[in-house]
Amino acid sequence: MSRDWLSDDRADLAAERILDAAAALFAERGVTAVGMADIAKAAGCSRATLYRYFENRQAVRLAFVHRETRRIAARVAREVRDIADPGGRIVTAMLAAVREVRSEPMLIAWFRPGEAGPAGRISQDSEVIESIAGGLFTPAGLTDPERSRLARWLTRIIVSLLAAPGRDAEDERAMLDEFVAPVITRVFA
Repeated sequence: MSRDWLSDDRADLAAERILDAAAALFAERGVTAVGMADIAKAAGCSRATLYRYFENRQAVRLAFVHRETRRIAARVAREVRDIADPGGRIVTAMLAAVREVRSEPMLIAWFRPGEAGPAGRISQDSEVIESIAGGLFTPAGLTDPERSRLARWLTRIIVSLLAAPGRDAEDERAMLDEFVAPVITRVFA
């Protein structure tokens, strides 16, 4: 199906279309199996058009992850906004983030066996993800380096739960309650 890309005068709309096409392919084929030609074909645009919006496959992946991270963070923030206990808030936020990713085939595809590498690298190298995690998961009284390290550590735990799940939801909650909540409570003390 051919789309008239010139009729869209908003670059963000075109980029969103491309990311939506990439998302469907990630869910269907896996993240590492999807190339730029595949994305262009699925989006109904030429490769030249695709390269106008995204420099390479990694740029598409990064833009997709950032978009989805913002969406998930907004939902998680609403879910935990009334939880006063710092440890309980973090545990609930982390489990909510894990649940959100698992509920979306286009997102959990990033954590199938053999696929977690790109997700792990992006989650640890992305300033956007670090900033979102820092705002959602860490207390305001920390220095920037402390906040950054804590945000990266909590993100690693979330990625770990997605790539290597616990036995069940209760097992995951118990691990977070036992090992993460006390650290967060100490940080807030």
